[in-house]
Amino acid sequence: MIKNISSNNDLSFLACIYSIFLCILFGANAVAIKISLCGLGAFTTAGLRFTIASIVICLWAKTSGLSFKIREGQLYQLFVITIIFTVQLSLFYLGLSKTNASRGTLLVNILPFFVLFLAHFFIPGDRITVRKIIGMVTGFAGVAFVFFEKESVTADFQTGDIIILAVAFLWACNIVYVKRIIDSFEAFHIVLYPMIFSVPFFFIEGFLWDSNMIAYVDLKILGSLLYQSLVTASFGFVAWNMMLKKYGATALHSFVFVMPISGVVLGGIVLEEPITFNIMIALLLVVSGIIVINFKPKKPTPIFPLGRGI
Repeated sequence: MIKNISSNNDLSFLACIYSIFLCILFGANAVAIKISLCGLGAFTTAGLRFTIASIVICLWAKTSGLSFKIREGQLYQLFVITIIFTVQLSLFYLGLSKTNASRGTLLVNILPFFVLFLAHFFIPGDRITVRKIIGMVTGFAGVAFVFFEKESVTADFQTGDIIILAVAFLWACNIVYVKRIIDSFEAFHIVLYPMIFSVPFFFIEGFLWDSNMIAYVDLKILGSLLYQSLVTASFGFVAWNMMLKKYGATALHSFVFVMPISGVVLGGIVLEEPITFNIMIALLLVVSGIIVINFKPKKPTPIFPLGRGI
């Protein structure tokens, strides 16, 4: 079981580049989703993505010799995670079908601020500090600038924005709940089983509410679907968790500010979405808030350290 993922070793130069690369990949996921929605229904896309990702992760776990066994009492916890995961991803795809990728990426990256707020009440010892308050206020100010944006913003965009904001909050609830129970699981169980259990619900939603489950498929749509499935939901998960195991969460989360930058820039380049003054200010504030929260000054190492090293 992977329990100690917080070694927080200093990243080498290549590890830093690799971490930034992974964050760029994750940030681009909203762009890939927008492309796939041109020919696939929102809920159908989610169902197809996590069907493929589940198969790939199962194959990876099998070849890696990992155990799929769930112990007594864990099924209820996985049920709770699955419910949150299904609602969260259903709303994410629905929200992105109504707004654009750059706005969606900015709004969903308010996630770290929601996590901080919830962790203060539900994670023992994880308290809100003055630095964290400054970061949260800065990040939420960025969200305000997204909602102040009026250029080419329809009622559908505003609805999509609100849905994405709700997704960020649900995602934060999921993260805090998982943080409380993760030590009793293999790390990949937390990702794999909610994916597998949620797939039938995504397809039922697609059958009921997608105007067309599959309108058409071309190479561009197929590529975007494979990107979501193989690059972010499969390779991204495996690569990120391997980095977590080696370097720890604190070191890696120093780079999460790259995700909103990646999403906004690629939304403008690939989808030709407008990157307005308000969006740029929002991006600056959200990124600044994430940096304030995650960048901690290193304590100087004493010449003659007393006691055991950490």
